[in-house]
Amino acid sequence: MRPALIVARRELAAYFATPVATVFIVIFLVLAGALTFTLGNFFGRGQADLIPFFSFVPWLFLFLVPALTMRLWAEERRLGTIELLLTLPLPQWQAVLGKFLAAWAFCGIALALTFPLWITVNILGSPDNGVILSGYVGCLLVAGAYLALGAAVSALTRNQVIAFVLAVALCFIFAAAGSPVVTEFLDTRLPVLAEIARSLSVAERFGGFTRGIIAVRDLIYFASFIGFFLFVNAVVLDHRKAD
Repeated sequence: MRPALIVARRELAAYFATPVATVFIVIFLVLAGALTFTLGNFFGRGQADLIPFFSFVPWLFLFLVPALTMRLWAEERRLGTIELLLTLPLPQWQAVLGKFLAAWAFCGIALALTFPLWITVNILGSPDNGVILSGYVGCLLVAGAYLALGAAVSALTRNQVIAFVLAVALCFIFAAAGSPVVTEFLDTRLPVLAEIARSLSVAERFGGFTRGIIAVRDLIYFASFIGFFLFVNAVVLDHRKAD
């Protein structure tokens, strides 16, 4: 794991060496706060919890995470530095894991900076902090799922715009698969597909965490989702290297 951690440190430092980190974090915090206090009706609900915040996080990540992942491999391929990276004395899967861990840590930092919301809700009432912590764990897992998917898409192309659009589209499919509109439509036509859509939905799995329920099946889902797309990422890179 040491080579993967070295790559992760290098990538994480690269985020903060450019305006990317500041722009991403500022946009995330501004949008999260604005949506929580306006559309989420944070004060008007009269309840001491962070449900208004958690309800918007998967949809914020839907656009912000692909913006983060679109450069992971597409930029390396465009600049021609991917050959240098893949010829370093480290297994390819560790390079993939290192880049993923750096992006995941970055998302974790962005989430951690929303702590004023947690402090605010504790000042205004007596929330169940265990449920809030569970919600944050769910947010981090959603970010990891989107990051793994976005990284795999980024490895497919050297064009960052294409990588961004494809990642957003795929993330949207997995986020919206369990929405009432989709499941009700499928229930009336193909009930089997409706059940499959629910089981594959990232938002559906995330819902349990916001209620304070950390179910083993949900942890297995996110671990499998992340592992599968990291595997796809490695396979795509291996194919490109062979070319």
